[in-house]
Amino acid sequence: MKVLNIKKSIFGSNAYRLDAKPYLSSGNIVLSKLQKSKYELTNISYFAEDIFYGGRDKRYYVNNVINGIPFMGISDMLKNNLFSLKLISKKLTRNLENYLLDTGWILISRSGTIGNTIYSNEFHKGKAASEHIIRIKPKKNVYSGYLYAYLSSKYGYNLLTKGTFGAVIQHIEPDFVKDIPIPLFPETEQQKIHGLIMEAADLRVEANKLLKGANKYLYDLLNLEELTNDDYEYFGNHVANREVSTYSISIKEINANTINAFNYSRRIKRITNIITSKSYLNLKDCLLDNGYFSTGSFKRLEVNSDNGIKLLNQSDIFNSIKVGKNLSKRAVGNVKLVEYGEVLIAGVGTLGEGETFCRTIFANEELEKQLVSGEFIRLKTNESVPSGYLYCWLASDYGFRLIRSTQSGTKLCRPIPNLLKEIPVPVLESDQMLKIDTEIKTAYTNLYLATTKENQAIDLIEKEIDAWQ
Repeated sequence: MKVLNIKKSIFGSNAYRLDAKPYLSSGNIVLSKLQKSKYELTNISYFAEDIFYGGRDKRYYVNNVINGIPFMGISDMLKNNLFSLKLISKKLTRNLENYLLDTGWILISRSGTIGNTIYSNEFHKGKAASEHIIRIKPKKNVYSGYLYAYLSSKYGYNLLTKGTFGAVIQHIEPDFVKDIPIPLFPETEQQKIHGLIMEAADLRVEANKLLKGANKYLYDLLNLEELTNDDYEYFGNHVANREVSTYSISIKEINANTINAFNYSRRIKRITNIITSKSYLNLKDCLLDNGYFSTGSFKRLEVNSDNGIKLLNQSDIFNSIKVGKNLSKRAVGNVKLVEYGEVLIAGVGTLGEGETFCRTIFANEELEKQLVSGEFIRLKTNESVPSGYLYCWLASDYGFRLIRSTQSGTKLCRPIPNLLKEIPVPVLESDQMLKIDTEIKTAYTNLYLATTKENQAIDLIEKEIDAWQ
């Protein structure tokens, strides 16, 4: 139990709150640290033209990208890839302009997991975002990257979470954020930190352009059209014009792997026929030893030591900043750490369109030698196809729908192994596959470099404040 004596005057700086949490938080320790600042202290409003959250009107979800705008919730905010967002109606959503994002803003999660921050780039521009995300629109003459790095540091995070309140759902408010103190480092230091964040933002944009371009190149070579909701089975919004998927099959088509109607979808069968009409291999024939594997089970003993090993699970690995859990190496034992070039599939989850279940990620330099949970399906390619190319196919909408079609389960679903191994993988000319492979690897290297530069910027701030006595 924590006990602390405070002065009556402290109540005023905490909105006269009578609950103990704000007074015992790490934020108060940070405030004490900032009082020793070598530099002038100001607050976030000094950097901000506006601090606000988005529209709170009723949202109407649609399935057609022509009629909708991608909508980003808190769980989407940290993702590297924003290509699979839900859509809200352009026509029916009132005050739609209040939802829209722009480049160069700082976005903060204000409820649920409070205090996560991202720096918006051109892939965020024009997308809608939840009211649970606070927007900071920086002034034009300030170093917005410095502000972002400060809020993303351990000091900024502790100050953001200091102001949480609410009996059931914890949250923070824009008025609280604007009063958070921030030291004004020398302009040369602010400029250096800002420059690193801008470089990171540019690298993320370039990475997403490469990923999008590789996907388009793949579709063009295979003469594939973009899939619509009528092309596959999905668990989504109930809309008036959505047709019920019914069909009959011969008993001879039913095998010992499954009696789930979802696995015998006629719509997925049509997709499969399109791919198998071209040159292709089954997934198992693209993999070393004709199969895939998982990390397996291991003891999870969390430690605070720097000598631990970071565990990444499905909720971490798709985010731009991967937090993970720090585990004891001794407790984990001798397990297979990730190797560069592996393709990882999120192997457990629910069937929501925004869920990570059956989504794939390419193991880049950041994931190399990392520990991932046993829920991931891990793939290593043989000489038939390059690993970046296999990732591009499985990450495409066609690949994703084919993986999802193998699922079994009610609440927590998993792919049926024997069905997953038979997924068709189109085979192109060697130089074409190598081009896609190179673009994917370059994109994921850019994402790694972006994270590295962000961490460098944050580290500059933390080391400076750490040194204040």
